[in-house]
Amino acid sequence: MTQILAVHGWAGHAEQWTSWRRLMEQRQWPMQVVERGYGNSTPTLPSWSDEAGPRVVIAHSLGLHVLPPPLLQEATALVLLGCFTAFVPEGRNGRATQAGLMGMREALGSEGERPMLERFFQRAIQPLSLSACPPSPLLKGLSSAGRQRLHDDLIVLETCRTLPQGWPSQARVLVIQGEQDAVVHPSSHQQLLDHLGSQVECVHRGPEWGHALITTEVLAVVERWVCLLYTSPSPRD
Repeated sequence: MTQILAVHGWAGHAEQWTSWRRLMEQRQWPMQVVERGYGNSTPTLPSWSDEAGPRVVIAHSLGLHVLPPPLLQEATALVLLGCFTAFVPEGRNGRATQAGLMGMREALGSEGERPMLERFFQRAIQPLSLSACPPSPLLKGLSSAGRQRLHDDLIVLETCRTLPQGWPSQARVLVIQGEQDAVVHPSSHQQLLDHLGSQVECVHRGPEWGHALITTEVLAVVERWVCLLYTSPSPRD
């Protein structure tokens, strides 16, 4: 049995995966979703079942770095959507990114909180407009615990430098990136590929895609790859 475990990125939420979960379950691939609990939702952390078969992690952006190592290390395949090893690039671009993250932390809990989140969502969905997706539940307000998690995970964004603890070095990997990504710097995308090396089985870049990669177009790419995953041999076999 193929198991799917999906984890959203910073300021994301579990409901983003609704259409993905529906399709996976039609294929009889049970899909569980992490909920970080940034808004008023209760945090949820699923677990793998004991059944034999593929265990596929689908991680969006920062999601790769917040998945507990015991879950990550048991994955046999990973789909990385707009992920990175180091979010903050080196040099001048890194200094600008660092300053931006600091400003986002300072906005949390202030009058600038909602405008900051709106700006982030706009950058994430580019080149589409905000009307292309439902409004985020975070814009309805944050719990104090959710606000603290957003703050703490901004620090993770600032400090992550390499593949996360528990990385499964024998897992098969699909990397998906948007060439119009306005959140993750191109050098950070490339650094991820450099760290992964030959472990990457396939890289799919969408010339018109941004950072918000939990879309029906991307789902079609992921579905095809998972279908072929264990019906064809790994290039390393």
